[in-house]
Amino acid sequence: MSTAETPAPSLVARPKRADARRNYEKVLAAAREAFAEGGESTALEEIARRAGVGIGTLYRNFPNRQALVEALYMDEVEEVCRSAGELDGDAWEDLNAWLERFIAYIGTKRVLAAELLNYLEPNAPLFQTCRASLYEAGEPLLKRAQAAGAARPDVTIADVIQMVIGIAKLPAGNPSQVHHILRVAIDGLRYSPGA
Repeated sequence: MSTAETPAPSLVARPKRADARRNYEKVLAAAREAFAEGGESTALEEIARRAGVGIGTLYRNFPNRQALVEALYMDEVEEVCRSAGELDGDAWEDLNAWLERFIAYIGTKRVLAAELLNYLEPNAPLFQTCRASLYEAGEPLLKRAQAAGAARPDVTIADVIQMVIGIAKLPAGNPSQVHHILRVAIDGLRYSPGA
């Protein structure tokens, strides 16, 4: 089996029993929605209520707030990484599609990352693992675009991810302005023989 065919190991340890797995997924979905709406002030009781489970079920899956936030953060990273493996069309369009997904992820992770930094150092293993997973997922797309002559040959996936993260953190009152700046920067990745 080649590396491309080997599934990436899961970053999140999900329960094995079907009913426990359903509850776990319901809590994660409710937490994603609740944190997007309420930010760091979201109470675990509110998440359990939204998930339709008791607080005991939430704590059985996530023994504390940090465990829930970490699992949700890693679940978001897994989704972005998984989406890279589902693309196999035009090399430039695939890279763009993945970067759009990555940009959307950055928008949702701000609250989670801010809360995690209350518990963890910026270079904590969790962040290192997630960063490495994102690089591993995006690199084949960039290399494919470079091999097709569609992307600049002098950039790495680390360059691209840092560029996108840096722009996404710009303080702008209008999210569409940040998205426009990101699109301009991503268009700058295109290879131009005369440049």
